[in-house]
Amino acid sequence: MSEQTADKDGVVVAEGVDEEPVESNRRLFEGRSFLMISLFATFYAAFHMAALNGLSISELTGGAIVIPFLPTFPMETWNFRIVHIAGALALGFMLFSGTRFARDESEDKRLLSLIGFALMAPALFSLGVAFSFTAEIAGGVMWNGIDERIKFNETWLFGAPLMLATCGSIALSWFHKRQRGAINVLDLVLAVCGIAVATYLITIYGTLMRNSTGTPFAPIGISIAAVAGTLLIMELTRRVAGLALVIISVLFLIYVFTGQHLPGFLNSPAISWQRFFSQVYTDAGILGPTTAVSSTYIILFIIFAAFLQASKVGDYFVNFAFAVAGRARGGPAKVAIFASGLMGMINGTSAGNVVATGSLTIPLMKKVGYHKKTAGAIEAAASTGGQIMPPIMGAGAFIMAEITGIPYTEIAVAALIPAVLYFVSIYFMVDFEAGKLGMRGMRDDELPKFREMARRIFLFIPIIILIYALFQGYSVIRAGTLATAAAAVVSWFTPYRMGLRSIVKAFNIAGVMSIQIIAVCACAGIIVGVISLTGVGARFSNLLLGLAAASQLLALVFAMCIAILLGMGMPTTAAYAVAASVVAPGLIELGIEPLVAHFFVFYFAVVSAITPPVALASYAAAGVSGANPMETSVASFKIGIAAFVVPFMFFYNSALLMESHAFEIIRAFLTAMLGVFLLSAGVQGWFFGKKTVLLLRAALIVTALLMIEGSVLTDIIGITSAVVIYFIQRVINPREGFSVRVRGAD
Repeated sequence: MSEQTADKDGVVVAEGVDEEPVESNRRLFEGRSFLMISLFATFYAAFHMAALNGLSISELTGGAIVIPFLPTFPMETWNFRIVHIAGALALGFMLFSGTRFARDESEDKRLLSLIGFALMAPALFSLGVAFSFTAEIAGGVMWNGIDERIKFNETWLFGAPLMLATCGSIALSWFHKRQRGAINVLDLVLAVCGIAVATYLITIYGTLMRNSTGTPFAPIGISIAAVAGTLLIMELTRRVAGLALVIISVLFLIYVFTGQHLPGFLNSPAISWQRFFSQVYTDAGILGPTTAVSSTYIILFIIFAAFLQASKVGDYFVNFAFAVAGRARGGPAKVAIFASGLMGMINGTSAGNVVATGSLTIPLMKKVGYHKKTAGAIEAAASTGGQIMPPIMGAGAFIMAEITGIPYTEIAVAALIPAVLYFVSIYFMVDFEAGKLGMRGMRDDELPKFREMARRIFLFIPIIILIYALFQGYSVIRAGTLATAAAAVVSWFTPYRMGLRSIVKAFNIAGVMSIQIIAVCACAGIIVGVISLTGVGARFSNLLLGLAAASQLLALVFAMCIAILLGMGMPTTAAYAVAASVVAPGLIELGIEPLVAHFFVFYFAVVSAITPPVALASYAAAGVSGANPMETSVASFKIGIAAFVVPFMFFYNSALLMESHAFEIIRAFLTAMLGVFLLSAGVQGWFFGKKTVLLLRAALIVTALLMIEGSVLTDIIGITSAVVIYFIQRVINPREGFSVRVRGAD
């Protein structure tokens, strides 16, 4: 948790802003348990770094060490993704409790522990049987889904014990309370089940059986292992990300088997459970684009963020922001825009970033005069904006590149102007709010000295190296690795020099940080699998085409609403992955360029985090500010209003995505800047240092909307209207119908 502290001169200093908050259901181990889990988390993250960079143990040691049975990197793709998920499941179940912790030993029900030990037997048995299948296949046994002996062994010797252990342990873990530092045996059973699923699938997919999924020749064990794996993924997602995504996944799974009874475009062909589940744990579902990205780019940048955290770079970012923007009126709010946007870009979670940086910026915003709901809303809007800020974009750019096949660098460049428009809009909103409330900035003696911050400007080098490497044509993995190494090197010039112990700690932090996003991406893969295997995405595209026949704008508004609805309560990565599968194909069918269509969907999936009634980032901010969650979400929606307008801007004028010649891009950017300025002025009712009457506010908003269409004619009309409004505001100065009283903060 971040803190605000004061040094001996009374200067506000940020400390710990990049430290991950400890979730209420995360276990806090001590002694040997702590050492065991820490080693597991460290190895898990380091394994990914080594695998992604194509290293093997023998290469690292110059051939001096060769470990039998250890895979040589890079691993085969499906196997790597299966191990990626299995490791997260095992680590996640040991770290995160399925229910609240016991207050004392009296709540620790020994009977459930005994049942847990009993369930360990079938879990270990199924794991042993999976290994026996490996030995049989290695011995030359031809594996298929028709041989009765194989079907019997897979169903009753592997599948039945696995399902008993999985279902029994999940259900009992909802009720079995242990103290915070104690390992729950039921969760150990779930970890073993996850490993058993991975062992079986790697064994079977290593044969020709990979090509049999979805056919009568697929072994029944694939379907049973996929059912168990799906249950384990949804249970871990419930523990680390809440119920929203799990409920949506369950609804989609129900749709698979009931779609044939539904009317209209929802009607789907009948699918047996064996056929569906034999395909859902492949690259058509769980092992598809979402896991492809989480197992490569996302975990790589989580490691990068962990190295920045270990070297205290996050503290520097926030202190630098205070030194630059703290003196402006409403200074802490402008600091939040800069710092939260930067940190949110790196850590990839809007709600998590709200808690990290907001615990410093929100109290300071309240101190200088912002209402507590406004302070929380500003932090929520800024942190959410980090997800659309290149070059990292909270991992969203990498998923977009994976889904669309568009080069990452092209996506990052296209994202630049929309991101600037969003953050400039928030800046205008908070500045106008500060003007209305007559706020001041922070005093020089309250802020870090800019000269001292400038001396440590080299701490931005890892970000600069990342951007430079990407645009020099390096792969994302190589660029991320170089930036991670740079984070360690620059720390040598600070008091937080990273040695071997700090590097091990950084990998440990990364292993723990990665669990939530991996679980969420795997769970989103379930939904993506349902969409692709039932064909509902194509039917939704036809629905959009029908709407577009009446009005293209109506079709876009409908697509916006669906993207926001699908994203509500979900982390950004999962929200975009699902919306991209359902909505984006329909927009492309309308003739919209794939880049524009996916950016349109991506923006609305992101801003679902600040859209009432289910706004994760806003609710997190309300928890820090002490405001009403619903009021905070409404206020954050108002402050982030540009994010709901910008996608229509680049739809009508793709020059905002850098898809035009230089003159047109510059013209589009300047007129769009004017548009978001007028929109902010109209929403806030503050124009050139004065409050505006209701009629002028409406005129400002209409003028801003004229700038959206992007044509020369509408731009001329909009600029002319803005000049007329300015003349009325400054010369005629209408005052009837509104109050001139400046309201103070609550």
